[in-house]
Parts: sequence; structure tokens; C-alpha cells
Amino acid sequence: MSKLKVASIRDLSDQAGFSLSGGGISSVGTLTVGNLVINGQIVGQSNYVIPPQTGNSGKFLQSTGSGLQWAEVSASTGIRSMQVWTSNGTWSRPSGVKSILVTVTGGGGGGSGFQESGGAGGTAERVVDVTNTSSISVTVGNPGGGTNYSGCGGGGNTSSFGGYCSASGGYGANCRQQHAGGIGGNGSGGTLNVYGGGGNGHGSHYSYGNHTAGGSYYGGTQPSSHGQSNYAHQHQSHAAWGAGGNGAMHGNRGARGREGVVVVREFYG
Repeated sequence: MSKLKVASIRDLSDQAGFSLSGGGISSVGTLTVGNLVINGQIVGQSNYVIPPQTGNSGKFLQSTGSGLQWAEVSASTGIRSMQVWTSNGTWSRPSGVKSILVTVTGGGGGGSGFQESGGAGGTAERVVDVTNTSSISVTVGNPGGGTNYSGCGGGGNTSSFGGYCSASGGYGANCRQQHAGGIGGNGSGGTLNVYGGGGNGHGSHYSYGNHTAGGSYYGGTQPSSHGQSNYAHQHQSHAAWGAGGNGAMHGNRGARGREGVVVVREFYG
């Protein structure tokens, strides 16, 4: 059998063709192929060549801006942690956290007698980019105290997360108008701003046990009773954060509102 040995094959202009060396074939110029069947690996330095897959199981293909490379899938994605404040403090950014979802709720207003009940604190919620932030002050609103009929229940105080968002407290019963329930507070600065629920107004013997204070973003208020005069006052901690204080029977003392709360959910991304 005869053999033809050449170093290169060129076109008539000597500008394009193939170079043959060491068992390899190099194209000089543009190589156009109708169908390409590959039995081995594709290797090289081209920006369009996928890097070798061997040893890269579970990785994803990432652009560097000038080429392609395999990169590790990071476990640091999604939610990292959550912190809750029921009194004043300072939020400090945990390692790796880049954004947070903040929810602030104001304190609830206090209740009075004859079922007159306090309003709930408002609520604000927003996402904050904390990539370049190390700490933020946290203020939690105290609740308004309960009072006897026909006094004005104490107003709930404002909760806030730095200068990003805040939520005012609910009004006490019998304050904005005689014999009326307290008005709920409102959120400010949030992407979501919510009013707290309003309290129950003046009642009578026939409606005792069928009254309630303003409910907050997190839920309702203390229990009411038809037969025990100070029932709500005796169980005034049994209410959702920011809820208003329930009213009492006759001229007895109503329950205080519930403390506000600040909740921060922390995310890696």
C-alpha cells in the first residue's frame, strides 16, 4: 500500500487549508462542517468550548465574562435566620446576610370599663438591603395601661426599625371619644402598611362576654367574660403582640394592651 505524506494542504491562494503535525489536524482559516461526530473530548482555549466534565459533578457552568468555567453550587442561599425583639435593642448583621425582611408592630392601647376596649398597634413591613450595613437600632413600643370606667386607657407606643419603617401604637379606650373603643395605630415606611384593629365601644349587662379589643397583625386580644368583672385584666398577657386591651364588666379595670414586636428575617441573597 502506498502512503502520501504531506505537512499541509492549502488552497490555490495559499491562505486556507489544513496543517498536519504529530497526528493532529489544524485548520488554517474558517472550517465549516455540515455534520460533526465526536468520539472523544472537546478541548482547547476557545470561549465557546465547554470545560471538561470529569470531576465536576454537581457544579454549574458559569461565565467569567471572557470564558466558561465550572463553579460550586453555594449552600448559602435563601433564609439564614430570624430574630425577634419584644424590648429595645440593636440588630447586628450576621455573617453572609445581604437582605432582611422587617416587620414592626406598635403596642396596643389599654381598655376601660363597660366593655370599652383599646385599639391595636399598626404594622409595617419591608425588605431592606443590608449588604453595607453593620447594625440598626430597634425600638419596641410599650402597651397602654388599662383603666377603670370612665377613664381614658393608655395609648400604645411606636415600634421602629432604625429610620426604615415604624408602626404607631393603638389608642386607649374612651380617649378619642367618650364611650368609644380605641382606634388602631398604623404602619409607616413599609412596602406594606397596616392599621391595627379598633376596640369595642360601650356595652351593657346584656352584651358582657361578647366584646373584644382591636386585633393586631399577629392575632386577637384577651378573653372576655360575662360573669367575672376583671377577667381580661387577670389574663392581660394572653394576647397577640400589639393587640389592644379588652374592656371589663361594669366600672372595673380594663386590661392593658400587649407589647409591640419587631421581627427580622435574614437572608443570604
